[in-house]
Amino acid sequence: MSTEPTEVHAEHGEHEGMTRKRIMKVFLILLAITCVEFFIALVLVPKYTEFAHTWANPLYIGLTLLKAFYIVAFFMHLKFEKTSLIYSIIVPILFIIGLILVLTNESHHWITLRM
Repeated sequence: MSTEPTEVHAEHGEHEGMTRKRIMKVFLILLAITCVEFFIALVLVPKYTEFAHTWANPLYIGLTLLKAFYIVAFFMHLKFEKTSLIYSIIVPILFIIGLILVLTNESHHWITLRM
């Protein structure tokens, strides 16, 4: 009697799609985002001071969050997890970010009262 299974098993969700090609694609996306950040920091900010004050920091934050998404989604395999696990991680993070924004606004209110 043969011990080999008779049916072909599909890849499990955890390792779904993580081929060498996919890893290289994500790596190149992360490299491109990092290159854009370096271009902003080393070329645009020193040359255009108005750009530095209005757009540089929000762009840094947005690009860094995009890089964090790719790292968490692909290299930590969160993209391939069940939806309930993803929501159990993302929803508390959104509440914490909201709490930080509310407390920051409240601190500005108290600072202006002391002046």
